[in-house]
Amino acid sequence: MLLNSLKLSVAALAFAATGAFAQDSITIGMQLEPPNLDPTGGAAAAIDEVVYANVFEGLTRYQADGSIAPALAEAWEISDDGTVYTFKLRSGVTFHDGTDMNAEDVKFSLDRARAEDSTNAQKALFAGIADVAVVDDTTVQVTLSAPNGSFITNMAWGDAVIVAPESIENAATAPVGTGPFRFGQWVQGDRVELVENPDYWGEKPALKSATFKFISDPAAAFNAMMAGDLDAFPGYPAPETLAQLDADPRFRLLIGSTEGETILSTNNKSEKLMDVRVRKAIAHAINRQEIIDGAMFGYGTPIGTHFAPHNPDYVDLTGQSAYDPDMARSLLEDAGVENLSLRLHLPPPSYARRGGEIIAAQLRAVGIETEISNVEWAQWLEQVFRGKDFDLTIVSHTEPMDINIYARPEYYFQYDKPEFQALMEDLNLATDPAKRSEILGAAQKMIADDYVNGYLFQLARTGVADAKIEGLWANSPTQANDLTGVIPRVIQSDRLSPSCGLRWM
Repeated sequence: MLLNSLKLSVAALAFAATGAFAQDSITIGMQLEPPNLDPTGGAAAAIDEVVYANVFEGLTRYQADGSIAPALAEAWEISDDGTVYTFKLRSGVTFHDGTDMNAEDVKFSLDRARAEDSTNAQKALFAGIADVAVVDDTTVQVTLSAPNGSFITNMAWGDAVIVAPESIENAATAPVGTGPFRFGQWVQGDRVELVENPDYWGEKPALKSATFKFISDPAAAFNAMMAGDLDAFPGYPAPETLAQLDADPRFRLLIGSTEGETILSTNNKSEKLMDVRVRKAIAHAINRQEIIDGAMFGYGTPIGTHFAPHNPDYVDLTGQSAYDPDMARSLLEDAGVENLSLRLHLPPPSYARRGGEIIAAQLRAVGIETEISNVEWAQWLEQVFRGKDFDLTIVSHTEPMDINIYARPEYYFQYDKPEFQALMEDLNLATDPAKRSEILGAAQKMIADDYVNGYLFQLARTGVADAKIEGLWANSPTQANDLTGVIPRVIQSDRLSPSCGLRWM
């Protein structure tokens, strides 16, 4: 023990003599505080932004480039008919509470997610599972009711992480996963702290701890970065100050793309909005570029349907709902609508609050008044998402490849079209890439033709970080602040640090 301690202390002294100190912690800024920390029981993106790949892991996982890699499943086989997936699990994996992670936990997680009383926000991901069988401790067999070409990708979602029956009851406030970081503490209204998992099965991250600091005000976010209170703010909420930060050599911008289709969500079962001509009028009243410039300071890509422009199967349908206020007025007149007034609920993100004011003015110009309500996320989730008590709202859907939400009649914007649901069934059965592309193109066109929502822009990933930190994702293929590959900065000093002196045991 004495010899080992001496070796470590001498190494520390040698490192200190160079005037350089490795930082093994990081403080990440987030605009939104998660409502809970259980990704299998909540719809908020902020949950995954804290726990995905850090605390919880699934059978598979997203990587920075959007590809899917093995995670808790090291390999899998698929039957010839595409309905049976046999997963080989990694051995020796434990949860943070010391219990083993095995095939029984996988069965529990998937059965819980697909149960009739499941509260999983993406329950449809698991609807095609007919049976989950434990073969042995490290082998689990999942049988689907029909082939699903997206199943391995579905298992990479945050909603599909593996949990344990021993700890799931407290997952909302004290999550227990298998990831490289353990839950430390949650100071509500302020921060969540993670600490290293010394028993992690895989390659251990360079970081020993991480703090997610919640700062909702854009001005406060800028001040925190300038003061050095934050090491990074991946979803930076003040795009108007990015140029100033870019000019400062202390910082590096992380500008990329996301899966976030930002839409003017429309309640399709609201009496005022059931007529497609009214929804079409709203779409033509919207000047997308004005919203991008005014709300996002130029960061964002116009979209005409619910699909990411960086996806190779994207169909550009922006022309179908081009800005045309005269057409909007004509459509309202044709529908016999006068003095239309709609409720517009705006959640906290700046794209919603700023964009909502701009959209309200654009709608007013064609004769549609809006009653704006600024709501916090908890109220939005309760009233809009679950209660469906709204006319219009603005939200960015950040789940990857989520056009299938339009096949759920009970989903909050309440689009119910059997033809679209049939398209999604065909997509699940299709394995040929060309056929899948054809179906995805038809799906994009159908929801654009029906003007289900007002399609605004693809949310840009506007981040900023300490210039010395490497490994943070620039793009956002899923809702995550994955810290597993982050290389912390090295702090330079002109003198020996008192914290790096010799220590004896």
